[in-house]
Amino acid sequence: MNLLTTTSTVAISVYALLSTVHRSVQVLYALPTNVSSPSGDVVNSDALPSVDVIVLCFNEDPRTLSACLKSIASQDYAGKLRVYVVDDGSGNLDAVAPVHDAYSDDPRFGFILLRKNVGKRKAQIAVIRRSSGDLVLNVDSDTIIAADVVTKLARKMQDPAIGAAMGQLTASNRSDTWLTRLIDMEYWLACNEERAAQARFGAVMCCCGPCAMYRRSALLLLLDQYETQFFRGKPSDFGEDRYLTLDVVGQNLGPLLLALSSLTALAQLALTATVPWWAGLIIASMTVVRCSVAEFRARELRFLGFSLRTLINIFLLLPVKAYALCTLSNSDWLSRQAAKLPNGGKAGRHPKSGRWTKCYRRSGNWWVNPKEGSFVCFFDVGNV
Repeated sequence: MNLLTTTSTVAISVYALLSTVHRSVQVLYALPTNVSSPSGDVVNSDALPSVDVIVLCFNEDPRTLSACLKSIASQDYAGKLRVYVVDDGSGNLDAVAPVHDAYSDDPRFGFILLRKNVGKRKAQIAVIRRSSGDLVLNVDSDTIIAADVVTKLARKMQDPAIGAAMGQLTASNRSDTWLTRLIDMEYWLACNEERAAQARFGAVMCCCGPCAMYRRSALLLLLDQYETQFFRGKPSDFGEDRYLTLDVVGQNLGPLLLALSSLTALAQLALTATVPWWAGLIIASMTVVRCSVAEFRARELRFLGFSLRTLINIFLLLPVKAYALCTLSNSDWLSRQAAKLPNGGKAGRHPKSGRWTKCYRRSGNWWVNPKEGSFVCFFDVGNV
């Protein structure tokens, strides 16, 4: 047995052992428990925690943003709800202006337009520091939430020991292509297996960015670190979902072992013309078992097709991850462009007349008119 064969066999064997133990424990702890959640009885609205919903936008399609805001406006939450829609220096303000106008009479909504693009993290922090709700719900601008999402998440947060809660993700276009079907299955496994198991230990690795609720008191404890985080001398301005929960270095060991075994197996095939049967057999067996368990738990046959994800992982995702590791300090892929906004000081578009006017400060926030519904203001993050 040559060096390539030995390396591939050892790497795939260790990967199989690690992955089998990890997945088995994960499935075991992801099983439903008999622990009851806080009572679902009707509670006086005055006793319910206030919720600030933050929607961050950047060059979002107006139809997508409209669907997102409509779903938030339709929430059945009986407590105080405040919605902050923050545009992070988009270049399509004229296109989304009608979407803003549609909610100008809703006193729950406020629209904040940043003069320049500062990144999701800084835009988010600007609102968190100047809002006051007991709970903060982050919603991506391309996300549609069910009418009872705020109510259900707030109910979970009645337990003071819980610092964050997240919703169940579903891809709205899951029936369009084989790729969107795979993405939707990935979402299901992430929510119902991976994070469900982590929740049993009281430390979820990542509350998903599209719909995650945080206790304000918990956020404030790490907001300074969150704002001033640097990587290789450059400020970090994205990746808020993993930073605000918990990251696990050990999770990278599995992909590294799989990458090593795949590379040595391919090298063995190319250089010695021998088929790496052992590596292929183990990967295929693990894929079948993984998909069968998912199919059994979800009671959906479609999960048998999730086996296609293994090929995508080996031949596409692993190379992309390798490239990403080599270019960690490069954020050009974000394709950010500065918006062309009106010059001058703090200004806002009056929700009734549509004219640009001065913004007024009230309770730490900028409003167009405290007596007339929502507000639209331009400001620089450093001057908010």
